[in-house]
Amino acid sequence: MRFSAPRCMGTAIAMACIGVSVATQSLHNTFSTYSFQPQSTSTTKSPGYTILSDLLLDIRGGAQRKRGGRTASLYSTSKTSNKTATGKKKVGGAKEEKKSAVSDTLTKYKSILPLTRIYITMVGIVTLLGLILGDELSQGLLALDPIRVMYGLELWRPFTAACFLGPPSIGWLMNAYYLFEYGSSLERAFGTAQHLLFLLLQIGFLSVFSAFFAQPFFAQSVITSMLHVLSRSMPNQKVKWLIFTVPYWTLPYGLMASDVLQAGNAAAALPHVLGILSGHLFFFHKNIWPKLGGEDWLVPPDFLVRRLDADARNKSKNSISAALKSRKKGKGKKLGSS
Repeated sequence: MRFSAPRCMGTAIAMACIGVSVATQSLHNTFSTYSFQPQSTSTTKSPGYTILSDLLLDIRGGAQRKRGGRTASLYSTSKTSNKTATGKKKVGGAKEEKKSAVSDTLTKYKSILPLTRIYITMVGIVTLLGLILGDELSQGLLALDPIRVMYGLELWRPFTAACFLGPPSIGWLMNAYYLFEYGSSLERAFGTAQHLLFLLLQIGFLSVFSAFFAQPFFAQSVITSMLHVLSRSMPNQKVKWLIFTVPYWTLPYGLMASDVLQAGNAAAALPHVLGILSGHLFFFHKNIWPKLGGEDWLVPPDFLVRRLDADARNKSKNSISAALKSRKKGKGKKLGSS
């Protein structure tokens, strides 16, 4: 069946007119819906508006609309920001802040000097065990008992007695801070190996003193011994204590007086007295006795220094290399020359 060219063209023109009229009608309905009626708060769009917008996008080159209705700038910046375009926090923003806080805490914990960090960790573990076990069981398991140490080989008791500061309280927080402050200062001044020898000697001295005076725990005495050694190293330096400015050597006695006043009992001075005695034994044999002509026998072994003090190893390597570089080559003589 054949169709003439004029008839085909007429049919195409008629179909085009029908399409234009349909598009005009839909455009009129769209404008009447969106331009002349009040806008509602709903975000639902009519099919006519969607068809028209898709038609315009196709005419412009086939660009696709981004899902979500965000512009490129807001969409790109929302990936790195913890807030939405309206200024509210994202759902996962709190988790990211918690992760950053935990990571900052771990970074600060790892920045503590190694031996002081181990000591503080042991204090936390022993305190947690004391809370779990209760007063009676913690006294029976963690306290210093010379009979069980010698005959029962319960060798952990001197170390747990040196780490137990009592149940969590304001006094516990203050003692933990003193332990961190004075322990870090001593380890920074002496080195890790010398500080380890100091702590082992203090635990040994205080185990004997506490067994003689029936003291089950002596962590407070260890803190006082640290403070006494520091204060004797710089006795005339002025330091702040409460609202007073006092010489450094008086600070251990000031802390002892404050504990006695808080407890209302003179027996609270006994741990401080034991700490001052044990600390002075170390200070005398380390600093005073060698000046009187004696031998300093409180020297850490070389393997501990090589193992624990990385700075000492680096300094020794640098000194050796500097000595080798500074050595001058002499003028040698030939063999057989007079």
